[in-house]
Amino acid sequence: MVSEDLMERLSWSRKDLISTEDLARAEIDKIFTLADIFGASLKGDKAKLPYLKGKVVVSLFFEPSTRTRTAFEMAAHKLGADVISVASNISSSVKGESLKDTARNIEALMADMIIVRHSSSGAAKYLADRVGIPVINAGDGAHAHPTQALLDAFTMRAKFGGDFAGKKITILGDILFSRVARSNIYLLKTLGAEITLAGPSTLVPGEFEKLGVRVCHNLEDAVSGADVVMLLRIQHERQRSTYFPSISEYAKIFGLNKRTASLLKPGAFIMHPGPINRGVELDSFLADSGRSVILSQVTNGVAVRMAVMKLCMDAAEKGK
Repeated sequence: MVSEDLMERLSWSRKDLISTEDLARAEIDKIFTLADIFGASLKGDKAKLPYLKGKVVVSLFFEPSTRTRTAFEMAAHKLGADVISVASNISSSVKGESLKDTARNIEALMADMIIVRHSSSGAAKYLADRVGIPVINAGDGAHAHPTQALLDAFTMRAKFGGDFAGKKITILGDILFSRVARSNIYLLKTLGAEITLAGPSTLVPGEFEKLGVRVCHNLEDAVSGADVVMLLRIQHERQRSTYFPSISEYAKIFGLNKRTASLLKPGAFIMHPGPINRGVELDSFLADSGRSVILSQVTNGVAVRMAVMKLCMDAAEKGK
């Protein structure tokens, strides 16, 4: 249990979490402090915590998801909430109902929080501005995936001993269409890390340098000095044309495998938000090796989402 004194110090003013772009360092630290407590609870006593007891959380996903959806629903259950899962193919959106009407009807049914994933950038903010209950963005188009970036940074923090200053993080893959990359860029810069974006020039255009990151199109240069290499899959579902000659060619030039792993410096570790396309951006040997913290990311995702859900719910309750 979290003491009342600590919760007072972890006071939070946002009812919604839409992106990492405007998260202050103090807010990030509050999420991580609470996630530390919840993570320890998950490893110890398996009993549910009472913080969302009596609340109803609606999981509203208009795109496929395994890890994110399951982690959010697990987090809600661990906090004592009831969870209602709504998939787009069984919602009234297939009959032409607007996103606004879907959300407002969910609110009218006395739901207390909406977790939303949508293919359109800006969908989560659109909903948050139109309902009075908390909205947490589980991914909107190529715009943002804030809880993924938070769990990524939370995982790095454990490996770094809490200090991001001077740490070199390479994000390698499809940056152009990745909401994970964008959310990580904003968050990791706030935490003080140095970021390199790497991949083919068609998927990592130089304009990303405007965000204060380094852009690189050479694998050896990108990974040899990195403390972390985060692999991203090719976002085929968001691409309307071909951005490289073939999958096999991409894997040969930019895939991380036994051969290219020799370029990594000692102690560097590998991350991936999933799903992994084994043999393309990352081979099975490395995905399952001691360098990989991919499963730790998944586990940490529950604790981080528990923290976000509690903080946003507390803010909504104070705002009534």
